[in-house]
Formats: sequence, structure tokens, C-alpha cells
Amino acid sequence: MFYGKYKIADLIIEINSVYRDVHTYCIDYSSDEDPDITVNITEHDIAFEKKVTEREFRFEGLSSPDFSDGEYEITAVYRSIAEKINALGRIVFHGSVVAVDGEAYLFTAKSGTGKSTHTRLWREYFGDKAVMINDDKPILYITDNGVIVYGTPYNGKHRIGNNISAPLKAICILERGENNKIVKITKSQAYAMLLQQVYRPQNKTGMASTLKLIDKLAEKTELYCLECNMDISAAETAYNGMKG
Repeated sequence: MFYGKYKIADLIIEINSVYRDVHTYCIDYSSDEDPDITVNITEHDIAFEKKVTEREFRFEGLSSPDFSDGEYEITAVYRSIAEKINALGRIVFHGSVVAVDGEAYLFTAKSGTGKSTHTRLWREYFGDKAVMINDDKPILYITDNGVIVYGTPYNGKHRIGNNISAPLKAICILERGENNKIVKITKSQAYAMLLQQVYRPQNKTGMASTLKLIDKLAEKTELYCLECNMDISAAETAYNGMKG
């Protein structure tokens, strides 16, 4: 067994694993503080992740991936963390987050729409003013005073992100279009996408808690929809529409 403690989204998470891989993966978040959450991974958890992944690949018409058990365990740890943190006011959200002038902008969309491409355009447009927080699975801490977005080790296949946090200014749903156009939308217009993109716990209690957090997220955060092309002008349109 391997052991380590990591500070993620202002929570100290103790991880007890079968393989070393997850500790290498999370090394930038290492901590020596007392844990708030403990994650214990077994061979059964790894086998479950392998089964889920193989089913997803078959659904997409792809051959089974050549992942090691250690790589499957990294996903098992992610799942265990995501199942536990909703009780502490936090959710894992699928999106790409960039910060400008200390405020975070989260872009989400259906797979393949271009979330990562869009935040790359922000980095090109703003240069050093734009800082990537997370390119895949940030954690949102939803409080009565607003929402804070945190970087996590789970930052996409290109590992783009930083161990930082920022207040969340807005969530923007991306759609492809020939011309760039951004509009403010309501909670009811955004809700289906918010529900789709948040990690949804496997148990009823956790799911009920997550639904309450989504409601609160939609109340505390400005929501937008951006029709965009892949030109750098899309970043300018998005920022000018959301900066307030």
C-alpha cells in the first residue's frame, strides 16, 4: 500500500492506494496537515473503473484501452473524492477554467465543442494576464457569499492547470457558430447543462446534496451562452460580455 496527503480545494485528503501512480499524479498538491477526508482504494475499486472504461470505449466503437492498473486507480481516487466532497459544499465540474485579473471564467459544453480551444484563445488574447486554473475537472466550492473555483490534479490529458483558486465570475456554455455572440441566460436555460457537467454521486443522499448545490451555484453565478467560432475574436467577445 502507498500513502499520501494532499490539499485540494482547501480540503486535506488522505489517500491510501494500491499503486504509487496516484501519488505521483497529485504531487503538486502534497500536504502534511491533518486530513478532512480519507480515500481507501482496493483492487475491487480498480476493477470497477476498468469495467466502466471498457464499457464506454465499446459504446464509442473503440477497442479496449491499454491502461495500467495504476492509471485506473487514479480514476478510482477521483471518483471517491467526488463522492465525498458534496457533503462539504463542493462539486467536481467538467469544464475549462481561466482566470483574468483574479476572476475565474468557466467554460463548459458538450464533448468536442471546443472548451480547451476556447481557453487557449483567451491565453493568446490576454497573454500573461490569463492564468489557467484547470482544463478538465475543477472543483467548485459553493458558499453563501459566492463560488470559489479550484485547480485539481485532474486537469486534462495535456495537464494544463495550476494549484490555485479564484472567485468564479461566470459560467459560459459554448456552442459552435459562424459568428461570435454572447447572451446572458437564466437558471432554467442553463440547468440541463449544469446537471450534465457536474459529477453525479451514485447514492441518493449524495445526489440530493448535489442537486441543492447546483441550485445554489446557479443562483450565485452569472450564466451565459456563447455562440463562437475558433477565431481569437471569440475570446474578446466572451470577455467583454461577461466582465460586467
